[in-house]
Amino acid sequence: MHGAPGDAKTSWLRSLPKKRTAVSGLFRDPLGRVLLLSRVYAPGWVLPGGIVEAGESPASAFRREVAEELGLDRAPGRILCLDWVPGEQGPDLDGLVVVFDGGTLTREDIASIRLPADEIGARHFVAPDGLPELPDLHRGARVLACVRAWRENTALYLQNGSDRPAS
Repeated sequence: MHGAPGDAKTSWLRSLPKKRTAVSGLFRDPLGRVLLLSRVYAPGWVLPGGIVEAGESPASAFRREVAEELGLDRAPGRILCLDWVPGEQGPDLDGLVVVFDGGTLTREDIASIRLPADEIGARHFVAPDGLPELPDLHRGARVLACVRAWRENTALYLQNGSDRPAS
């Protein structure tokens, strides 16, 4: 006996690899400095963003994460970088990070930022030229590549932060 017509397709779909997906945003102040956040649950400075939930688009996740982490309602701008990140806990836990242009925040936007105390400890604006000197910049190569993509009005494909991936 054969199973229902959809059984084979369902089995095949369930066997496919699953990729984690996350989003981040490159936000700048009127002086062109980059917004970084310090998370309370992990060391280092990061771009605002987070995990894309099941069934959620990257654009929707960006808007949700910006609202959660900054208290702002912002639509994503253009994609600056797409970064493939290998799994730290194993090959089947690799993922993709979509970094959107968050735009330039006005003084009013900056004054209205509300950080959730249970997730974000601090915010800091750093001049792009000062980013390489920041000792605890998480995924620093990605952040620098995104600044370059923004400056050059382009989009970059990265592998673990590098636009010169090993073959």
